[in-house]
Amino acid sequence: MATALEAQLKGLPAKPGVYLFRDSAGKILYVGKAKTLRPRVRSYFQRSGDTRSGIARMVARIADLEVIVTGSEVEALHLEQNLVKRHRPPFNVRLRDDKSFPYIAVTVEEDYPRVMFTRERHRRGVVYFGPYANAKKVRETLDVLNRVFRFRPCEGPKPGRHSGIPCLDFHIDRCYAPCVKYISKEEYRKVIEGVIEFLSGESRPIIAELERRMRNAAAHEHFEEAARFRNRLFSVRHLAERQAADKRAVGTVDVLGIAIEGNRAAVQIFPLRDGRMVDRYGFHLENVQDRDVESVLEAFCVEYYSSAPSVPPQIIVPRGAVNTTALAGFLSERRGSQVSVRPAERGEKRRLQELADQNAHLALEADTARSESSRLRRVEALEELREVLNLESLPLRIECFDVSNIQEESPVSAMVVFQDGVPKKAHYRKFGIRKIDGQDDYAALAEAVSRRFARVGTGTEADHDEGFASAPNLVVIDGGKGQLSAAIQAMQAYDLPRVAVISLAKRVEEVFVPDRPDPIRLERHSPGLQLLQRVRDEAHRFALGFHRQRRESRARESIFDTLAGVGPARRRALIRHFGSAERFLAASQEELEGVPGIPARTARAIYAQLHKAGRA
Repeated sequence: MATALEAQLKGLPAKPGVYLFRDSAGKILYVGKAKTLRPRVRSYFQRSGDTRSGIARMVARIADLEVIVTGSEVEALHLEQNLVKRHRPPFNVRLRDDKSFPYIAVTVEEDYPRVMFTRERHRRGVVYFGPYANAKKVRETLDVLNRVFRFRPCEGPKPGRHSGIPCLDFHIDRCYAPCVKYISKEEYRKVIEGVIEFLSGESRPIIAELERRMRNAAAHEHFEEAARFRNRLFSVRHLAERQAADKRAVGTVDVLGIAIEGNRAAVQIFPLRDGRMVDRYGFHLENVQDRDVESVLEAFCVEYYSSAPSVPPQIIVPRGAVNTTALAGFLSERRGSQVSVRPAERGEKRRLQELADQNAHLALEADTARSESSRLRRVEALEELREVLNLESLPLRIECFDVSNIQEESPVSAMVVFQDGVPKKAHYRKFGIRKIDGQDDYAALAEAVSRRFARVGTGTEADHDEGFASAPNLVVIDGGKGQLSAAIQAMQAYDLPRVAVISLAKRVEEVFVPDRPDPIRLERHSPGLQLLQRVRDEAHRFALGFHRQRRESRARESIFDTLAGVGPARRRALIRHFGSAERFLAASQEELEGVPGIPARTARAIYAQLHKAGRA
């Protein structure tokens, strides 16, 4: 042990707090919390201390430690959660959401929030409900909710279309048309609060409100309106009853089941609201090797409930979790009232907890089998590509390039990376094409490839990009012989290690390789071809998404956004002074020079840009 580290261990305080272990490069390896820092931290470095194999590997890399004293163990738990989220240490337990599970997402931080289907669960400012059992169920739920609550179904952070006219959804009572201000932000926010309340398991207020509106419409002889409320009422009742397993004696509670095997764990949650089981949620965790149920439970609950829409007053946990005082205190602060975290000894709650444990074991077995099958399939695919393409080694790192544009508008290119046969999204890169005139896919592809390989192994910190640092084993180009030739010519300008280059043509899935006139045709269901197709399709999806993003941002530009020398402050001054784009365009140079906050030189430059009169 280093002398400096030994001195730090001797000076540790005997108080609650958080400790951070760092390696020689200063990178955080692990973040933990302790009721008493001195004995807990010192136990890692004692022969009779923590004997877990993963901990032994971690201790060998520790070069420095840092402690933060807190007022209580609950405060330490809060701080530990924040530090783990910020730094994502490699030796901490990680919650791995199964991306095959669909969610309902509510974008609560937008002016007019959306309620939408998604398979992600990590964006800030979004409340997620789920995961649900299957995508069809989520889409049916969204359809019913949209008929009842009439939230906007349009995509994008801003509602509506550029035309400023309500779309068909407004005319068929599927939207309140916030795009044309037919509903205020405050009223629309109440609609979204109703959606969140219903998805959280509380359907009684919505049912009571619909019944009141139906009776009120019928009393005033507005029978068509009453019929619409009646149909919405039936839909809500059906949606609530379809998920209901009636156990009123249980109350509002989350029942947790945990299964641990090796380095992985599975957690199943049975959420009951007023005795009704509203769904079943499943999660997987990593880095849990040799951990007990109590530590896995704490790590999971801290991360899951910190982003959950609500915390129930009671959480039933496995019987192996005994010391849950700090966790209960953390969740009580999150809820704003007392939360009980305890095992169930008897009755219906114990039966549900045992059922949750069974489901967790089944989920873990299925996930393990699925992962092993997927791993073997990837190995088979990589071996096949090495043999068929005559590669020197397995193509462990595959990079694929694609170009996307519509005629001459917003040409872009994208690069996706597959490492060991799976996407490595942290290394995906986008390229806005700069140096071509007109539509030239070959030149656009060559520019993207050239910009990528110009960055291989760049050593300066300012220029270093992890996604570009290492060369791939195989480069895949989306296209035919022409695209392949353009990519090879761009790569020849650089002193690269041996990198294999191929192209994959969409029409009949032909693989073109350099110096070979005839394409290679792989079997339709071969693992190698299916891997190449996944790589190519992912590159196409990524490039197309970037192109749409660029096109939409340009479509939203006004005349004020295109003027050189006009930033946000001057743009506001122009809009405030003229009131509309029409008056601004019709203004004379003298009128522009009279705008408060716009220097005379800038006003002359603006006039020159508008009237193409040369430079001011």
